[in-house]
Amino acid sequence: MPAPVGLQLSQFALDVADGLGRAGQKEVPPRYFYDDLGSILFEAITLLPEYGLTRADERLLGSHSDAIVSETGPVALIAELGSGSGRKTRYILEAALRRQREVTYRPIDVSASALEACERELSNISEVQPICADWMEGLNEVAQNRATDEPLLLLFLGSSIGNVKRCEIVEFLRHIRWNLRAGDFFLVGADLVKNEQRMIAAYDDPTGVTAAFNLNLLGRMNRELDADFDLRSFVHEARWNSSERCIEMHLRSQRDQVVHVGEPDLRVGFREGETICTELSHKFTQAELISYAHSSGFDPVTMWMDRTWPFVEALWRADER
Repeated sequence: MPAPVGLQLSQFALDVADGLGRAGQKEVPPRYFYDDLGSILFEAITLLPEYGLTRADERLLGSHSDAIVSETGPVALIAELGSGSGRKTRYILEAALRRQREVTYRPIDVSASALEACERELSNISEVQPICADWMEGLNEVAQNRATDEPLLLLFLGSSIGNVKRCEIVEFLRHIRWNLRAGDFFLVGADLVKNEQRMIAAYDDPTGVTAAFNLNLLGRMNRELDADFDLRSFVHEARWNSSERCIEMHLRSQRDQVVHVGEPDLRVGFREGETICTELSHKFTQAELISYAHSSGFDPVTMWMDRTWPFVEALWRADER
């Protein structure tokens, strides 16, 4: 539905209108989880015993940060896609500063509160220049404002790559490569395929924190887009899609209902049992990650794996084009 004359719609409103107005599976991009409340809820999720992913990511960075910066050599600039609070990044910055005098850190995140926490966490050890933007917009700013001789290490931690649709991963990585120079490094955290019940429990914890995180997306639409979602009439649902090897997060309508989204002026009908898909969390094999690197303009350098919660940090180098 077109916007009313004179109304400049936010990107959030446009994406909601596209995702909820389409035929078939309704969806809202997962980047809209991370308003101030959503960022706090996600930090709580990372502490849950069922959610081993973040702790595996942090163990690997804590144990292998010196090996990582040994592979990259001195870097004057470290940037990060979806930095959150930057807590895990401290290991990389400290390891880099053991090899050189200074490093500039450019965290990229859509949450202003997460970036404020990131500055508080890391400004005592490094210059922090936050960018409040989505991944590609922020990376483009980094690329345009680098000094000509600055080597770059780009971080993409926490298996955020799993939130990209599998059919779009190679193109997404090629876009990242386009913003890098030959010889730059890219450190990718990726969650590996494991026991199905263990994976589902990580996205459907018994304390309900993940459910609150998911439902907050509807709350955000109510607050920012003048929508009238009844949050009590939707429930959180996590599913394992074996053909795509991913966990899907949904919000399922418990009754027939019509929701109005004020910006834009959109009415959305839901049947009982119909869902909004809010996140895809793909799981990978090590061989698959190597294939993605080669297909998108990177040379795989090395990979470190956590065995308590199968997860890897894969270091790639941007190849000559």
